[in-house]
Amino acid sequence: MVERETWATRLGFILAAIGSAVGLGNIWRFPFQTASSGGSAFLAVYLLAVVVIGIPTILAEFVIGRRSHLDAINAFRRLGRPKWWFVGAIGVVGSFWTLSYYSVVGGWVIRYVVGSLNGNALTAPGDYFGAVSAGPEAVAFHAAFMLVTVVIVAFGIERGIELATKFMVPSIVVLLLGLAVFAATLPGSGQGYEFLLAFDASAIADNAAQVIPAAVGQALFSLSLGFSVMITYASYIGKDDNLVTDGLTIAVANTFVGVLAGLVVLPLLATQTGDPGSGGPGAVFVAIPTALANLPAGRAIGVVFFLVVLIAALSSSISLLEAVTSYIVDRGYSRMPTAAGLGGIVFLLGVPSAWDTAWLGWFDGISVSLFLPIAVLLVVLFVGWVMGRDAADELRQGMSTEGIAPVWLWALRTFVLVAVVGVVALNLYDLFTVSSPDDAVYILPPPFR
Repeated sequence: MVERETWATRLGFILAAIGSAVGLGNIWRFPFQTASSGGSAFLAVYLLAVVVIGIPTILAEFVIGRRSHLDAINAFRRLGRPKWWFVGAIGVVGSFWTLSYYSVVGGWVIRYVVGSLNGNALTAPGDYFGAVSAGPEAVAFHAAFMLVTVVIVAFGIERGIELATKFMVPSIVVLLLGLAVFAATLPGSGQGYEFLLAFDASAIADNAAQVIPAAVGQALFSLSLGFSVMITYASYIGKDDNLVTDGLTIAVANTFVGVLAGLVVLPLLATQTGDPGSGGPGAVFVAIPTALANLPAGRAIGVVFFLVVLIAALSSSISLLEAVTSYIVDRGYSRMPTAAGLGGIVFLLGVPSAWDTAWLGWFDGISVSLFLPIAVLLVVLFVGWVMGRDAADELRQGMSTEGIAPVWLWALRTFVLVAVVGVVALNLYDLFTVSSPDDAVYILPPPFR
């Protein structure tokens, strides 16, 4: 029997998990979700969701993964609860589903690297985004992005994912910091900071049905929770790792990058449009090229920026594909053909999203509003009430302070569970309550609306 792979270093695991969490979820999705969901109101609920739901849940997924040392589906069999296999399966299916449209956005980023190099992306950013975001060429670049993802995953944990993310994560942070400094120097950027940071409690109360599901969904999405990714990554680590320290490190780093991306994109939106709340899915692809077009070195900065966005996209896409690949590999199949075959299926599933962005919105809505919260609810329920004290014992491994484990277990069983149930209820209400044709985007695919 072939020995199961492990991370070469603890730092490699942390950086890979941070890379999975950071990705496009923070650099692409966080700014436009913030812009369309109330700015500071969204940010406040998002930060609360990270603390109340995100950190306890990431520890729950770590516990399942490390205790089982198996993929997210077979983990439950090794834990002595084979009937709970569907919890991991929902996450794996969610990873597969999400990667199909995530890869399409990754293809956009490749186009913008090229477009920044020849200057086309900076000439008329709005028109350029409309031209490259859908159609045959979008399908081709979706295929190119999936190919790179497959190659990295095919090389395995140590020689592929760990090696790649050790370069990716520091690069993302350094460039975003530089761009945030640049954005702060632009006239009119203060309106973007005010929109993001000037807290208004009434904005939450007035738009709770929109803000809360969007913010909690973003917290889960950006931390890669509900995708079985953290279960999978934790299955490759040893008993001496401190899961609490690792989980906090990942959550803080992820949140920092998300807010940093907001501090880049929203001020740029404010300077270019006068309205930081005008962003949509194309915010990163329109506001930043527009700003760079006014700089003497705009092309060079654009190439570097979108290369780093591409790196961030890949750091997450490899984790989504690994969550699915590990299940097949743990059943005795070879990694390289498995990664290639699964990558091909993901590509085909993503073709509608590449052909028409309305499909992409529908896929994203199903992922964030349905797969993620339900998978998280089941993980919290399983670890808190089924594993129980076994979960607390596993969390204690590698820790010098034992008092954290029972508090964490109590939190999972009580207010975390209640909070996640509330989120699932809100999302289901949002999914199946239609007040206008536009609200149907998450219920029916675009051709049937």
